[in-house]
Amino acid sequence: MQTPGFLIRRLNQIHLALFAEEAAALEITPAQLNVLAAIARHGGRDQSAIAEEIGLDRATLASVAARLEGAGFIRRSISRTDQRQKLMDLTARGKTIVARMQKQASRADERVMAPLSPADQELFLSLLTILVNGGNEHARAKMRLQPRECETGSAEF
Repeated sequence: MQTPGFLIRRLNQIHLALFAEEAAALEITPAQLNVLAAIARHGGRDQSAIAEEIGLDRATLASVAARLEGAGFIRRSISRTDQRQKLMDLTARGKTIVARMQKQASRADERVMAPLSPADQELFLSLLTILVNGGNEHARAKMRLQPRECETGSAEF
């Protein structure tokens, strides 16, 4: 099939399989790694902000965070300024797993992109960014859009 939806779903299946091969011994899912990496970038932020950054609905993020906390990768605490907010930080174990997982995730990314030339890889990522940013409003969980560098070096959305 040559429809966008089918090909996107199939590519996601391939990427998940490659990620599982690369990270089998560490028993971390891509969703868990995304949450851990977001916390590594912005430790001490609340769950809602992390959910928005990576495009996960709050209920799913809460479930993933509970599993990560149970495994000793993160620590959650109640905000002193807003009792409704749960702040998340990496534990020492979490910092270690993020460092280890980044290598495996990068290898999975490299393997999925390997059939493309470096120029086509850049083009593909640029087009995916346009599609994701353009469709963000239709997603169940909105994602805070990140600017991307255009050829002139200026940031654009």
